[in-house]
Amino acid sequence: MAYNRNRDNSDQGRRGGRNERYGKDNRYNKDSRGGRDDRRDSRGGRDNRREGEQGGRYERRDDRRDDRRGGFRGGSRGGSRGGPRGGGRGGRDDRRGGRDDRRGGRDNRRGGRDDRRGGRDNRGGFKKSGRSKIEPFRYPGVFIKQAMSNREEEHLLTLNMVPGVSVYQEKRVSQEQNDEKVEYREWNPYRSKLGAAAVKGVSNLYIEPGTNLLYLGAANGTTVSHCSDIVGADGVIYAVEFSTRSGRDLLNVASKRDNIVPLVEDARHPHKYRTMVGMCDTIFSDVAQPDQARICAVNAQYFLKNGGYLVMSVKADCIDSTVDSSVVVANQIDILREEGFEHLEHISLEPFERNHTCIFARYRPQTAKAKNEDF
Repeated sequence: MAYNRNRDNSDQGRRGGRNERYGKDNRYNKDSRGGRDDRRDSRGGRDNRREGEQGGRYERRDDRRDDRRGGFRGGSRGGSRGGPRGGGRGGRDDRRGGRDDRRGGRDNRRGGRDDRRGGRDNRGGFKKSGRSKIEPFRYPGVFIKQAMSNREEEHLLTLNMVPGVSVYQEKRVSQEQNDEKVEYREWNPYRSKLGAAAVKGVSNLYIEPGTNLLYLGAANGTTVSHCSDIVGADGVIYAVEFSTRSGRDLLNVASKRDNIVPLVEDARHPHKYRTMVGMCDTIFSDVAQPDQARICAVNAQYFLKNGGYLVMSVKADCIDSTVDSSVVVANQIDILREEGFEHLEHISLEPFERNHTCIFARYRPQTAKAKNEDF
């Protein structure tokens, strides 16, 4: 195809005339937008008036706010805010400040040293018991903190063997006795099956100061620590736990308590730790296995003295979930009788533990009775 130079010239001429009329690239040509920019400049007065009105409005609002707070924000949010947390935020009526204000002051509910939610002595669950009354409970080595008002509740306590140390973030209560500071630990029944049995009112725990205890299923050492407080320095606890993960926590607890002997072993095979465990007065079992009664009987043959006691926490769903829990408990009691135990009592742990029952039994009572008669 031949090149037509005349045609290109004619196209350039048409485009040139159009550019001269409207301006080349009219959208980006500042000269062509002069009218629009001028109109925008003409609105400067309107914007200035708006800014002046808004400025005055904000100034009046700040004046009213400063008057309400007592001057220029009260110096430091209400004139030193009435002490550590009080003083409010200034103002004539001082509705949000003052020493006796709801949100500040020493005697306030949300502030002060003796406050429930704050204060120096309430960190980490530590609380002074200057007003609370602590008395010995029906079980040796266990105490109870009486409720002094309707807002307070009664709590089981054990004498802390290691003052200043919590095991599972439980609250600690201190009290002065004979010019000495004594510390107690709250025993939470929702975290301990033995504590739940004590709250439910069992006749005896069979764990007291000086007891040699074999604990099967020690887990992280929550209940073991309270048993350590009860038996004291004259007793010893052989804590058996199969899980290595829980065994690490148990070792940390035992490192601060001299009366705990941690054993990371399987309770089904007591011959593996027979050289490390002596004769015991009581066995506590919380292994949650279908053959739990047999496990307790085998350990009793190795370590439980004649006339000793067994405390077995039974979880019915772990043994047989197809029948009622009462049937499961009756079957476990029959197995214990076949192994030489005498059933003393059993108690349900509701509402602290669902489908849990604590069975109390005595091992070979006739043999122990005959032995005593010979002497």
